This record gives sequence, structure tokens and C-alpha cells, in this order.
Amino acid sequence: MPLYRDIGVVLRVQQLGEADRIITLLTRRHGRVRAVAKGVRKTKSRIGGRLEPFSHVDLQLYEGRSLDVVSQVEMLDPFGKHIMDDYARYTAASAIAETAERLTAEEREPALRLHLLTVGALRALAAGEHESPLVLDAYLLRAMSYAGWAPALMECAVCGLRGAHRAFSVQAGGCVCANCRPPGSASPSVEALELMVALLDGDWNHAGQSESPTRREASGLVAAHLQWHLERGLRSLPLVDRTESSR
Repeated sequence: MPLYRDIGVVLRVQQLGEADRIITLLTRRHGRVRAVAKGVRKTKSRIGGRLEPFSHVDLQLYEGRSLDVVSQVEMLDPFGKHIMDDYARYTAASAIAETAERLTAEEREPALRLHLLTVGALRALAAGEHESPLVLDAYLLRAMSYAGWAPALMECAVCGLRGAHRAFSVQAGGCVCANCRPPGSASPSVEALELMVALLDGDWNHAGQSESPTRREASGLVAAHLQWHLERGLRSLPLVDRTESSR
């Protein structure tokens, strides 16, 4: 069987038999890969602890017909060690991992930008650089941009008129002007739209100063926009802890 090496982040693990696991990875060069890690649930396994959710690893794998086989693993960053014991970080990381998996519909389709974005978001969560809900919403906005679904925030999604428009329509693609506003459009606050722009642009100073009501409003718009394009909801998103207060 052909042998290859890649760097990946563990998105999900599933039990297989009595001692094995199926590992879902988002890799740097091969996109989403599903592989069997044999014997990793045995107490004497040397690599079991390196294949936990959210771990950033360097792997060697054999290509298989349906599933590849992990042969070697080296830990690069144990993000999970700093995430798993904190509920807010864990739920945000779970939503990030599920989003990454959903956005890579085809296995082995290279997705370098999404891989780097996912690793960066997990690194930020593990380091506690910013509050977990903000990291998640920034990730979701940028992941949608990667997928070609970024919401229009600085122009009308329908006619392209530049400006700060006060209506938001998920179906139309984001902010809409008064002339293009479809029935049922939301009327978010200026602060919520400005926060979404800040998260998309990486303006953490602005984002960190936002108030809790503004964050909740922006999060609702981000989630609605994402789930409209995915055509079904993320299982992990309703579990995300958004109770952290603004700094």
C-alpha cells in the first residue's frame, strides 16, 4: 500500500472494535482524511494519547481502499490538553471541528486555507488569547468566506450598493439596502454588524470591547447564515457556552 506523510488536526474519533479507532483528520495536503488507528485503545499503545480530539499532529499513513491506516504519529501541539477541561473552550472547539468536517464534503480534496484557519482557531482557544465565543464566530465567518458564503456586511448583498445597511437577510446573502430588502429581513443593531466586520477582519481590540448583548446578536446572525448554507444545523452549535462576559 502507498505510504504518505502529512500534518493534520484531529476533528473526530470513533470507536472501532475493541481496541481501534477511526480518526477523522483535516490535513495540510490531503484535505479531510479518515484513517484507522489500530490498537490505540490498549493501555500500552504508544500513540493513543496523540490522537485525541483537537490534537495537531504529524502522521505517517498507508493508503487503504476505504480507510487509510495510521502507522506513525508525532505530536506537534496538544491543543486538546488545554481545551477539554474547559466547557466554553470545548464546546467552541467542537463547533469548529464539526464545521471543518462539514465544509470538506469530498475526502482527499486539498483544503489548505481551511486547515490553516482551523489550526489557528484551535491554537487561539488553547492559549486563551480571546474569549471562546468570539474565536468561534471569527472562525465561522472566515470559514464561510473560504467556502464562498461570506455575508455581505459593507454593501447590499443584492445590488452591491456600498454603505452600512440596517437590514440583514440570510436568504439574500447578508446586509441589504432599503430598496432590496425582502420581507422578513432582520434589523440588527449597528454594533452587531460592526462586531461581525471586526471578527472577519481580525480586529480583536474592537471585538474584545463589545458587550454581551451585541455578541449574542452577532452570534445569532452568524449561526443563521452558516446553517442556511449548510442546509441543516450543526449539532454542536446549540451547546456552545456563550456566558462569558465582555472584558
